[in-house]
Order: sequence, then structure tokens, then C-alpha cells
Amino acid sequence: MNPSLDGPHRPHTRRPPVRPERLALTFGAFHAYHRKLWMRFAHTQVGSRTGAEAVVDAACARLRADWAHVLLQDSVPRYAWLILKEEVHRWLDARGLPPQVGDAAFQTALQKLLLHEMRDELRVISQEIGLYAAISSLPERRYDVIVLRFLLGMPADEVAEYLGIDTATVRSHVRHARRSLAKELHIPYQETDN
Repeated sequence: MNPSLDGPHRPHTRRPPVRPERLALTFGAFHAYHRKLWMRFAHTQVGSRTGAEAVVDAACARLRADWAHVLLQDSVPRYAWLILKEEVHRWLDARGLPPQVGDAAFQTALQKLLLHEMRDELRVISQEIGLYAAISSLPERRYDVIVLRFLLGMPADEVAEYLGIDTATVRSHVRHARRSLAKELHIPYQETDN
């Protein structure tokens, strides 16, 4: 009896090598699609545009150098996201800095204060800075979900693709993160559909 080609005994087939110009084209498309979001994320972490450019350029250089290997991963966006985060940590460690998300929060709150007339402006700024500090204390996966979903405004399905998880898991991380944040900030927690 011959084993089924669709079963567990399926013979291993080797993929043909990818031509270098095809690899460059594929990487170029990937880079063009993800760079803007990567820059926004890196900026929230390192606190400056020039730092963000250095981080994203380093991540892209690593990905391009090993692009054939990257394409073999189960999830190219997730693998690339991990490389980006490694470069963020490398950049911050080299400067002895923590993630700068709190500074980004302060700048955002200050811009709101300057651009709009708000009631209780200082209270609002204080709450926003406290929120960003609380977000920074979340476990890594929840932190990534919250930053991508709410700070950077990505839809849940795209967050799932970036992190290599399903959309239901993204929603679960959001619920757990919201509970933790509400508890830390001493505010009532309400279940939502996000």
C-alpha cells in the first residue's frame, strides 16, 4: 500500500530557490507597506524621529539581509515585528533608556492642551500620562496589543496578523489589559466589544 501524498508520510518537496530580483521586489513591497506603522511604533518607543529612523533602518537591514529565510517563517509580519522590537530594545539599551511611551504621551497631551480649549487641562494631562505609564507596565504581549490597537489605531485583525495570533486572542488581551489598567488607575471597569 502506498502512503497518501496528503497524509503524514507525504514526501518532502524542496522549494525552488527564489531569484534575487524577486526577493528584492518582495522585500520592497513588504517594506513599503509596513514602514509607516513601524516608524510610528518606533517613535513611541524611542521618543524621536531620528531614533525611530535608525531603529527601522536597522530592522529592515536585518530583514533584507536574510529575506529568503524570513519568507520561510510561518508569519512574516510576526517575525519582522520581533526583529523590529529587538532593534528598539537594542537602541534603548545602548543609550540606557526605558521605552519613551510616557514622553510621547506627555507631548500628545500637551499638543491637545495647546490646540484645544479643554476643561481641567492639567487633570486630563495627568490622567493621560498615568495611563501611558500603566500601559508600559503591562506584560509584553498585552503591551504590544494595546500599543498597536489603540495608540497606533490598527484594526484587531491587523494586530492579530502582526503578532501571529488570532483576532479572538487580540480581543482577549484587550479585555485583560483594560481590567489591569482600570485596577491600576482606580477607575471602574466596563466590558466593551473592542
